[in-house]
Amino acid sequence: MQGKVALVTGGARRVGAAIARHLHAAGASVLIHYRDSEADAARLEAELNAARPKSAARVKAELLAPIAPRALVGAAVESFGRLDLLVNNASTFFPVAVGEMESSHWEELIGSNLRAPLFIAQQAAPELAKHEGSIVNIVDIHAERPLRGYALYSIAKAGLAAMTRALALELAPRVRVNGVAPGAIAWPEDGQFAEAERARILAGTPLGRVGSPDDVARAVHFLAGAPYVTGQILAVDGGRSIFL
Repeated sequence: MQGKVALVTGGARRVGAAIARHLHAAGASVLIHYRDSEADAARLEAELNAARPKSAARVKAELLAPIAPRALVGAAVESFGRLDLLVNNASTFFPVAVGEMESSHWEELIGSNLRAPLFIAQQAAPELAKHEGSIVNIVDIHAERPLRGYALYSIAKAGLAAMTRALALELAPRVRVNGVAPGAIAWPEDGQFAEAERARILAGTPLGRVGSPDDVARAVHFLAGAPYVTGQILAVDGGRSIFL
């Protein structure tokens, strides 16, 4: 990643921050996108620039806004002069029962998990092609095996998986497109999963533990540097998808 530039959406906290730190440690300059987590983004930017001056920047954007794709790609080029890697990490995750779904739920879940990644990828593609760059989408193991109670989220991630494979065809040979499908990596901070549900999930995970954001970051780094890999989705789930 030496001399390369990465844009990480939702890069201020949790998995996104781990991805940004890992790519930066590998030599990349990093543009950290955030929506509400301004303090976290500012701290991460300062941390990375302290390690290597002028190697990190941050950009605020509402990904559902039509102007967001152009603003993000433009910020990367303005800050660092190029773009080599797009990591579509930003996501919205919450349950909606069948019978209670409304258009607002559709707009938020499909918008953040599918529509925004597609249009950001489309905007980034010409710049990525200049440098034979790549896209890594953060998918989910539930794109293939839906999570009960989370139908809309599962549908959105299934679309993202299909998008990953479709763009791998459309953007070849200059741009590679891959995905990482996490399992139990970081529990939601709003308590969506009770302790009993967490225990049940871990009981069905062969490695028997929750993964770390760094596990996802390592997978992203691998795919970013794998020149003969495209159209693939790598499960990082401790083996859980074997049982789903």
